[in-house]
Amino acid sequence: MKVVNELFAPARLRLYVWLSLISQILIVVTGGVVRLTGSGLGCPTWPKCTAESLVTVPEMGIHGIIEFGNRLLTFALLIIALLTVVTVWRARESARNLRVPAVALILGIFAQALLGGLTVLVKLNPWIVGAHFVLSGLLIATASVLLRRGLNLAKIEVTSLARLNSAAIVIIGWVTVLIGVAVTGAGPHSGDADTPRNGLDLEIWQHYHSYPGYLLLFLIAVQVGLTFKTSGTLRVVVWLLAANVTVQAIVGVIQARLGVPPLLVAIHLLGASTAIALLTLQRVLTKGTESH
Repeated sequence: MKVVNELFAPARLRLYVWLSLISQILIVVTGGVVRLTGSGLGCPTWPKCTAESLVTVPEMGIHGIIEFGNRLLTFALLIIALLTVVTVWRARESARNLRVPAVALILGIFAQALLGGLTVLVKLNPWIVGAHFVLSGLLIATASVLLRRGLNLAKIEVTSLARLNSAAIVIIGWVTVLIGVAVTGAGPHSGDADTPRNGLDLEIWQHYHSYPGYLLLFLIAVQVGLTFKTSGTLRVVVWLLAANVTVQAIVGVIQARLGVPPLLVAIHLLGASTAIALLTLQRVLTKGTESH
């Protein structure tokens, strides 16, 4: 009983909400490794790894190990989510506002597992693969809301203009991400040598992806100025977002010039995941006022 009380103590929530966000970002990166190493069909069926085995077998080689390893990480996410939900419910009123995002994460993890299985069954159709990342992005955003509430980070009063701009950052940020998903589906890293791409012109769509990206960078720069005199977490998050998106722009240009090398794609994927977390946080940390 003592172990149970320790495991689900309210003080554990700070750890669990951090683990929730970190693990959601991590599984995007490991999923990227699966695709970039050509291991997308390392386990060619689902829910089993092969027709006869639930786990990878020696015949599947390194690709089977990579793909099955990514599948196992889903269980780690689920354990973290379950620990969080039980702890939230045991805390009762003190953690009431964490219930919705905590439950949403569990439901989202199951949805991700099913969508991941469908991705394998349709032989890595680029649009389904893209939907897999979009759902991960939504889970990262949900984990970011959970983090804000779990750490009890106070909302910061900002001008109505700053709050409006924070909403614009979220919208343009997601437009950039969604176009980036289309670009990925047109690129060379399909996850398997025999998987066709989505048919879009990679060079043209890279430009389409950059336009909202540069607009996003401009809006964030404006937000840096609008929140410069604020105190606490919001200013840190906005500055981190500015650094993140600046690096993303630089990496994006370099990888386009170099023919989309896998390492830079992995870095870009990590940057996109952390950007989603940060643009969500900068939104949920703002509190509007009547001042201008």
